[in-house]
Amino acid sequence: MARNHSAPMTNRLTLSEQFFRDQAQNSASGGLSSVLNRISLAARMLAAEIMRAGFVGKLGYTGTTNVQDENVRALDVISNDVILQVFENIPMVAGIASEEMEDVHLSPGGENGKYLLTVDPLDGSGNVDVAGQMGTIFGIHRRAQTSGRATLADFLQPGTNLVAAGYVLYGPCTMMVYSAGGPVHGFTLDRSIGTFFLTHPDLRIPEGTGSYSVNESNEGKWDGKTQAMVAAFRTQQTQCGKRAARYAGALVGDFHRTLLKGGIYMYPGEVKKPEGKLRLLYENAPLAFVCEKAGGLATDGRQRILDIRPGKLHQRTPLYIGSKGDVEEVGRRLA
Repeated sequence: MARNHSAPMTNRLTLSEQFFRDQAQNSASGGLSSVLNRISLAARMLAAEIMRAGFVGKLGYTGTTNVQDENVRALDVISNDVILQVFENIPMVAGIASEEMEDVHLSPGGENGKYLLTVDPLDGSGNVDVAGQMGTIFGIHRRAQTSGRATLADFLQPGTNLVAAGYVLYGPCTMMVYSAGGPVHGFTLDRSIGTFFLTHPDLRIPEGTGSYSVNESNEGKWDGKTQAMVAAFRTQQTQCGKRAARYAGALVGDFHRTLLKGGIYMYPGEVKKPEGKLRLLYENAPLAFVCEKAGGLATDGRQRILDIRPGKLHQRTPLYIGSKGDVEEVGRRLA
């Protein structure tokens, strides 16, 4: 008898059930589970917004720029608003730092909240006009002090202090991948019933295989060592093995492929902009947390991403992330 492909995956663990398993294993309160559940709600709302964006005129630019001096798309604004709405009056969250906002957002009713959320609401929004991959990246920190309103200093923590982090991928399917300090699990959204089910348990990034992802059109902006290092990957001269070139133009999409298939994603600094483009708090540290929990490695070319303590909210760093052997290869060649 043919299988009914529209039937829900009822034999699989749901995302909510996994949150409570994490809670029991870590002897934690229900606060972290509630925060993660809220992220999954935002993911479902954003997946729906992205799917209908072209039908209701939500493509294109707004004519404004954000704090990063980047052109803002309509979906960037919508995504940031969804995050803020979902976490409105959630007492365990003291504040939110978003790539789209200049300052931290202090959550009403969260004065004594013990968690802080850092988020890139819609990574890869430039892909919306071509139906390409996009994503949401998030990190969750615990406050050192849980009385009174959160401050900027509360957010300036290294990635080693993250209690949970992950991303949501919007593409042919919607997936949420995260770790709460233990294994990395991937969940796929069954759109017919609006529930995430476990489809990729205990993800481990492969070694000795996969692809390299980098925007090679920037080669003329790199220093000589970086040019030579990328050329070694392109010409199959690396010790870590041969790599095919793949680049989707969305950090979440490229990292997701790297996590599943192995290899490396690279966003080097430039001679005139040695700090690179990607943000430490919203993109690099959360993905580095996931990558290391899956057995990989993430550095800025010289030091471990998770060890970097940010000095400002929108701090940028270069990023080399993926299979441990590939990232170590980068370190040898840039030394």
